[in-house]
Amino acid sequence: MFWVGGPAWCARSLRRTSSLSRKEKSMKGIRMDERNRWKTSLPSNQGRLVQRNGSRWRNAGRGLVLAALLAWGLPAAAAPEPTLEQLLVEAEAIRSGDPVAFRQLLREINGRATKADKGQKAQIEYLNAYALAFSGRFNDAIKAAQALLKPEYSPDIQIRAGALIVNNYAGTRQFVEGLRQLEETLTLLPQATDESLKIHVAVAAAVLYNQIGQYEHGVRFADQVLETSKVPRELCFAGFQKAEAQFFLGELSNDDQALKAVIDGCQANKEVVLANLARQVLAQKWASQGQRRKAISLLQAHLAEIEGTRYPRLVGETHALLAQYLLEEQDIRAAEDHANRATALSANIAFSSPLVSAYRTLYEIAERRSDKVQALVQYRKYAEADRAYLNEVNARELAYQIVRQETLQKTQQISALDQKNQVLQLQQKVDQQAAQNTRLIVILLILLIASIGYWAFKIKRVQLSLKKMAETDALTGICNRHHFTIRAERALAECARNGEQAALIMFDLDHFKNINDRFGHGTGDWALKEVAEASKGFCRRIDVLGRLGGEEFAILMYGCDLRAASRVAEDCRVRLAQIETRETGHVFAITGSFGVTSTQQSGYSLAKLLSQADKQLYRAKHAGRNRVCIYDAEQESARATSNVLEMPHRDRAEHLGA
Repeated sequence: MFWVGGPAWCARSLRRTSSLSRKEKSMKGIRMDERNRWKTSLPSNQGRLVQRNGSRWRNAGRGLVLAALLAWGLPAAAAPEPTLEQLLVEAEAIRSGDPVAFRQLLREINGRATKADKGQKAQIEYLNAYALAFSGRFNDAIKAAQALLKPEYSPDIQIRAGALIVNNYAGTRQFVEGLRQLEETLTLLPQATDESLKIHVAVAAAVLYNQIGQYEHGVRFADQVLETSKVPRELCFAGFQKAEAQFFLGELSNDDQALKAVIDGCQANKEVVLANLARQVLAQKWASQGQRRKAISLLQAHLAEIEGTRYPRLVGETHALLAQYLLEEQDIRAAEDHANRATALSANIAFSSPLVSAYRTLYEIAERRSDKVQALVQYRKYAEADRAYLNEVNARELAYQIVRQETLQKTQQISALDQKNQVLQLQQKVDQQAAQNTRLIVILLILLIASIGYWAFKIKRVQLSLKKMAETDALTGICNRHHFTIRAERALAECARNGEQAALIMFDLDHFKNINDRFGHGTGDWALKEVAEASKGFCRRIDVLGRLGGEEFAILMYGCDLRAASRVAEDCRVRLAQIETRETGHVFAITGSFGVTSTQQSGYSLAKLLSQADKQLYRAKHAGRNRVCIYDAEQESARATSNVLEMPHRDRAEHLGA
């Protein structure tokens, strides 16, 4: 669909027709091309846009009717002015199918850009970037499209701009940048509100991979489009990309029907550029099969249509192919003409194979004519054009070699340059592989170090866990007997070295067996944990609290004399008696019998301290329980002399049960 000129153009046309009628000019005096330009919409169309192709004479007839009406002074109904949105839809539809009409339409759209909303302005900027790319100004197109990648634009317009940038990077052979942009665009796809954008990006990916030479990926992305899309225009793009990839893979069928179907499909959808690109593939296929004359006829038959697109790459490549094939057919004059026409487009196809091929043809023609000076001139141009295909390092080296060798005219010296260039390429690959190997080694070392650190951490945690299990009483969380003994002996040794005193408190819960028997072992375990928790409150960080076994506990107090230890024992006894037991569902008393001694009375031997404190604990039991008994050496001697026993000799287990 295509709108010509807009209402302003229609008004000028009507005024021109009125002027002709006043001068009494007949309709035969109006030029045919002038009549053909008078294309507008009938009122019944209600704003539908005019179809450019296939309705030229009908629209021209409408122009004649309007002219006749004006000539007789009759009023003609003004065509409704299309909205900006309608113009944008029309431009999207014809942007690659009718390049001339697209450029005209884009000029009118740009004239109305000040009235566009934010979304329409973004679409207009995208169409302008597309027009730059279509005219061969790839770098300008990339800059214009990159301006649309900002976060303030919608994901849809960013995806479209990204796909356009990918196509332009493919055209300028900036493949690293193209692959990066493709990856960024693919990451935006989940945010797209238009599902067709996935196909749009797949087409761009197929184009890029074909340009890189990764034709297998080009076929894969093209197949994605062919399998999911039902839009003829998208099928045209994908069909061409697949055919081009299959040609270079050598997988294109000997039967031309599939390729001709792609050409017919693109032509039916007015995708003239793609249709002729597909014809180029067909021509190259025929030429590779030795049917150069057939290929030349195909390209020459559509040359006028190709030049009408004004697409530099298509036009330049067509002339370059014709030059190459005609030279192979020994038609040197025609080959030279087409090569010169291709090189005339050098400003717009500086980074393309057509220019390289054209200069190579001119170089070979000059050699055949034995014109050494002209051959050297053309070879220099060929080398400069070919530089766009090489990476930056090799391009500079090649340019340096050409400058150094420009005075040399012998073929052997030129061949030596080519060989040196190949060596440089191989050296670059070796360097790249070495750098990649270095990176892999660094990554492996990092992974190894990380693995060692991880397992060291895990092993350390297991060791700490095992150590805690070995040192801690599982029920109460305080030191078990073994760990209490180790810490206590260490503390006593330090006190002995420093001349410090230490005290030992031992206590045993009263009637604990009755608690277990009456209320169960669960209640007994609860009581033990409460006692341990209460006892912690009376211990400093330097003191050692441990469960010696069963319901028996001990506290070694560092730097504490007998009097201070007895106060602590008394406070602890009172605190145990205050433990509230109702949360267990039972009411019972928790009391303890305490025995206290110190290093001043018993020395720094842990065994003796435990023995003396244990005796005082039994004194407390015998004296009625729930009390503190303190070791007194003089009283103990007196009792031993008088043979007065505070407690009958009996088994401790029996005593505890009493």
